[in-house]
Amino acid sequence: MLNPLIEKQADQLRPEEYKSLYEIGRVIIQVLETETALREIFRLARPAFIFDNIVLYEMQEDQTLIPTYARSLGRGRSIEADMDWGETVARQVIQDGEMILERKTLDTEHESDSDERLNLRDFLGLPLRTGDEIAKALIFIRFGGPPFLPEQITFARLIAEHVEKLLERKQLVDRVAALEAERRLDHLQELFVSAVSHELRSPLGFIKGYATTLLRDDTEWDLQTRREFLAIIDEEADRLTEIIDNILDSSRLQAGTLPMDFQEVRLAKVLRDFVQRMEAGGFDLEIVADFDKSANTIIADPARLVQILDNLVNNAAKYAPGTVVTISLRWESEHAHIAVSDTGPGIPEEHLEDIFKRFYRLPEHRHNASGTGLGLYICHQIVQAHRGEIKAESSPGEGMAVHIILPRQRMSKPQELET
Repeated sequence: MLNPLIEKQADQLRPEEYKSLYEIGRVIIQVLETETALREIFRLARPAFIFDNIVLYEMQEDQTLIPTYARSLGRGRSIEADMDWGETVARQVIQDGEMILERKTLDTEHESDSDERLNLRDFLGLPLRTGDEIAKALIFIRFGGPPFLPEQITFARLIAEHVEKLLERKQLVDRVAALEAERRLDHLQELFVSAVSHELRSPLGFIKGYATTLLRDDTEWDLQTRREFLAIIDEEADRLTEIIDNILDSSRLQAGTLPMDFQEVRLAKVLRDFVQRMEAGGFDLEIVADFDKSANTIIADPARLVQILDNLVNNAAKYAPGTVVTISLRWESEHAHIAVSDTGPGIPEEHLEDIFKRFYRLPEHRHNASGTGLGLYICHQIVQAHRGEIKAESSPGEGMAVHIILPRQRMSKPQELET
């Protein structure tokens, strides 16, 4: 709602001023980007209300006055770097909370007629209210023209009230965005604490239980039983180490500090060595290699590529045990295409994009399978660091395939990680 006094004065506006205000109102409703909206508002206002410069100032907490928007639309654009942009007027407007109308004439020598016009400057400063405080000022500047007339001042006030509404909307949108970001962060923290505490508790429980059993004074264990118990403790300690490593890698990836050792890599050899290790690893999987025999190379971190493959094969062992896992490599004109596919139950299509998100786990797996939901997130971030692409395809009952596309050209530097 407009200021009642100004609304009453608005009854005296000319038709072209009414038209400008109508169009300005539409801009505020339809244009979401604030700077674009301001540019359009002042473009629409100028035919009905002539001004040469427009500046929006904001007072910071330390009393520094910052121009958050400024445009030169008329005379003086050739000297705009040296001209007075009304900072003194803006500071006084914000301090007093009142409109200021000021005319300045610069004392100069040997100026041309056109320069003399630029030396006569009118400033119209209007306070802008945000909530209960005034911390902004809108300054209209006119060079070498007649002074601002009362009806023009009324129109300028109407423009200022529209700008107030626009900035109020921006403040509201920013606040909503901040609250949403805070809510998402709180949710992620809850997920993190829940997932990590659950995953750490499980191996720690095994380690504690079997170690306590071995230390009992009232029972003697034979050598084979002790070795079985110690093997379980060893396996669970390895699992605990893996969980901690995943958590640390996830944090480093999010902070952009995970070390990467990019070098020229014969990709087929890295994959072949990985498959040989998996075949000897005791997984309940049949591993099939399907490699292009080319000796082509890419620039990559071989250890991080193996980390990706480890995560994918471990997922297959966990969620599709007893299936066939095929690891393939194909060379395209500008990319290397790695695919890891299984013949397991697959996942619904609506989850395919979400599985690469941090802490995401399929609803049916949240209570009956171990994992922090970090493995595929780490894969996604490592592939991004290689300027590549990772995606999944699956249909329930038809298995799942993860495709990794890596560029063949040498990179000048790794891509910054998204957080």
